Amino acid sequence: MEIEKLFSDISSYIWGFPLIILLIGGGLYLITYSRFIPFRYFFHAIDIVRGKYDNSNDKGEISHFAALSTALSATVGMGNIAGVSVAISIGGPGAIFWMWISGIIGMSTKFFTSSLAIMYRGKDSNGNIQGGPMYFITEGLGSKWKPLAIFFSVCGLIGALPVFNVNQLKQAINDILLIPMGYEVTLQSNLLIGLVLIIITSFVILGGLKRISAVASKLVPLMVLIYMISVITIIVINIEELPYYIKLIFYDAFTALNYRGDSVTGGVVGSLIILGIRRGAFSNEAGIGMAPMAHGAAKTNSPIREGLVAMLGPAIDTLFVCTLTALAILITGVWKTDLNGVTLTAAAFSNSLPLIGRYLLLICVIVFSISSLFTYSYYGTKCLSYLLGEKNKKYYNYIYIISIMLGATTSLSLMINLIDTFFALMAIPTMLATIILAPKVVEALKKYKT
Repeated sequence: MEIEKLFSDISSYIWGFPLIILLIGGGLYLITYSRFIPFRYFFHAIDIVRGKYDNSNDKGEISHFAALSTALSATVGMGNIAGVSVAISIGGPGAIFWMWISGIIGMSTKFFTSSLAIMYRGKDSNGNIQGGPMYFITEGLGSKWKPLAIFFSVCGLIGALPVFNVNQLKQAINDILLIPMGYEVTLQSNLLIGLVLIIITSFVILGGLKRISAVASKLVPLMVLIYMISVITIIVINIEELPYYIKLIFYDAFTALNYRGDSVTGGVVGSLIILGIRRGAFSNEAGIGMAPMAHGAAKTNSPIREGLVAMLGPAIDTLFVCTLTALAILITGVWKTDLNGVTLTAAAFSNSLPLIGRYLLLICVIVFSISSLFTYSYYGTKCLSYLLGEKNKKYYNYIYIISIMLGATTSLSLMINLIDTFFALMAIPTMLATIILAPKVVEALKKYKT
């Protein structure tokens, strides 16, 4: 319990107003500085993802679609299912409004960070082209900024660990499948879940990025479709409640009448804003620096083109999928219970789809969680490769695989505060470098022709 309190205190301290100003203030600066131009290319970005502008002679490893799928496999998943329910259980309906703000600003942030990931690609110790914050910091700002790149990579080693996803997958399997079937949940049963996940994850992640992106490209779109159809069905069944809760989201965002957490600087409304931004950042990772590592591997010579593709991530993730999850939790009334995490979302599914709801959710949770495991391992190996050389990156996978067992046997609060802490620390170098290099992206954006 002391470890839990320690990470809770650290997480709350780091996620104070200075970081919120850096993420949200920095994002607003990027939006206004670019004069909203990236948003005008929204439908063009969809054409890019469809492969209309693919060129096999461009540098890189994977297609635009595979890069977006890889990035989304990390964000569309437990952040949408469990992260949203955590936000509502603590902050009430108003937390969703601030997640929306985070998502809109995050679209601009992801455009800039992923454009920079292509614009300033570096080379690893084997001479292979690589992208990501650690590379655009050193290539774009110069070697004197390398300590910032090292800081990002060290934090990324822990931030990429799969402990939250595994924790919530374990909770879903226990609450949706094992307990209703009469099985007793014990340390041994959790260890068995962890062992099965280790076997599945090992098979994919030891195959490298191409195998990860191939699996993600097939799994993610299908599961997103199944999940969205399920949630839309729940909303249609409870459609009479929808207008009330849409109004409540906006009203509660500025009154914080349903906030249950601890108050920090700024009172309950300030605390609610921070909660929404934190959960939004966890959901879409904009400004954190993870996704640019996937987009930096895209097969393209156009930084702006990949930035536009990356911009779709928060729109799909936070503005669409998170909103559907939130509405399902709210209009079914389960948000008023003491449930938390994925169990709260499961209650919403069971409430409106009593025969198959919880099992549909379990299938989605399993696929989302496992696909996230694949992608986060790639992010971690990129960080270790930068720090210790390409030949040593494989050792991260062994640490990563062991950490799956940690996630399967520990509490939700400890895992979410651990990841929140290192996400916050990763955002500092990512956003600082992005703001400094923003003029380079805007210059390229003005010259960009579709």
